[in-house]
Amino acid sequence: MFIGHYALSFALKTTQKKASLGLLFIGVQFVDLLFFSLTLLGIESFSLIENYTESTHFQLEYMPYSHSLLAVLFWSVAIYFLLKLLMKKEKQQSEKITVTMAVAIAVISHWCLDLVVHTPDLPLFIDNTHLYGLGLWNNALLTYILEAILLVGGLCMYLKSTYKSGINDTVVSKYGMTLFVVLLLGINVINIFGPLPPEDTTFSTAISALIAYLVFAMIAFWLDKKRVSA
Repeated sequence: MFIGHYALSFALKTTQKKASLGLLFIGVQFVDLLFFSLTLLGIESFSLIENYTESTHFQLEYMPYSHSLLAVLFWSVAIYFLLKLLMKKEKQQSEKITVTMAVAIAVISHWCLDLVVHTPDLPLFIDNTHLYGLGLWNNALLTYILEAILLVGGLCMYLKSTYKSGINDTVVSKYGMTLFVVLLLGINVINIFGPLPPEDTTFSTAISALIAYLVFAMIAFWLDKKRVSA
């Protein structure tokens, strides 16, 4: 799953107003950020195979340290305690717990949503056995529709929870996040239905993915600041 993960970022933001949407964007994609980083180091691996499924051009071969359920649980707990240490001391303890918990849940959500779309390649443990995946990627149209419904639903929750009447909103604060989601939906059309570019390599794919996740998080952070402070 790609843009569907961001639905959880929007949903969590509606319940945790103090949480940074940009940080939640990082949280839901932390597992993939780790995976592509580890592939660049030669620790985990994937291969590019055109039309491996209807929705993807890659085979995920080895990823127990990023995508196993046990690893995801470990990373979520580690991030929870790391954020507690990094958050400003003046923040109230209850606020620190709820914000850090939201990010930890964002990390765990990645595996749960991936389970729906992946072919059986998600490990349970820190090895390459006991692989699971319900395989929705084998149907490109349903994959796109599911991700679109999740993302638009999350956006609607976010827009409703951050609406402020009687304020002279700017164009960016009023329409920026919606346009951003439209952009993500368009990118996902290419991601799911587009061909594999002949010049693509596993290295360029990993670098492109890492840049995209970070850029999306920065855009979400900026637009969220514009909206909540409008």
